[in-house]
Amino acid sequence: MDMELKMRFEQLWAKYFPGADLPIAFFYTDDPAGFEPLGAPSGWRCVIADLAKVRKGQALCLNADSFGCPGGKRYSGFSQELMPGFEYFLSCGIPGKMEGERYKKSPELVQQYLQDRPAFTAPADYLVFKRWDKLDAADEAAVVIFFAAPDVLAGLFTLAHFDSLDPHAVIAPFCSGCSAIIDAPYHEIESADPKAVLGMFDVSARPYVAAGTLTFAVPMNKFVTMVNNAEESFLITESWNKVRKRIEKQACQS
Repeated sequence: MDMELKMRFEQLWAKYFPGADLPIAFFYTDDPAGFEPLGAPSGWRCVIADLAKVRKGQALCLNADSFGCPGGKRYSGFSQELMPGFEYFLSCGIPGKMEGERYKKSPELVQQYLQDRPAFTAPADYLVFKRWDKLDAADEAAVVIFFAAPDVLAGLFTLAHFDSLDPHAVIAPFCSGCSAIIDAPYHEIESADPKAVLGMFDVSARPYVAAGTLTFAVPMNKFVTMVNNAEESFLITESWNKVRKRIEKQACQS
């Protein structure tokens, strides 16, 4: 981690998004540096719920045994398998055997959708999440993740488009809550034009975040350009100052 960048972002964040929650970041590593991986759960558990502690400042280390949800394990790159009957699980279910989530109209539509969503393999044995201010010089953050309300999202969304000709510099793919913050932005790292990912539209994951909260996940290379562009962007205008004051007021009330 570039510690100068780390400090500069913290200063800019406090100036233009006063009181808003700091983002978290993740990186893959073969050396968890003393962090004990989260143990295997006794039952089903959503990784989004686990991240609540990270947002409060506690680091989280995961490995292939840490997941209580097969989707979280797959979208973190620790498995390439899908649960049996996934096409029915995501759609209409199987009467008497499986309740469907009904996020897609038919099993056939799910199968077609999956053809364009190949799994990836985690590049290392551990996945570590830390809040931004807890990152160390040795931490090579891959993706930065904001949990934010609409006013903050408006700023991030607009800043992501500041130096881009593409009206889709921010994407909102149909995917799980964990996919929107892990594998979707991770896949953007190698893109010639990396995009930020707006997420947490997953109905199953929404109970684990506050109402009015979405995620905004940015590949680190895209994030660096956003930080570098900040003080020549709309953030220095009176238009943003009106929003900034409302962000600060909301933070004081919460």
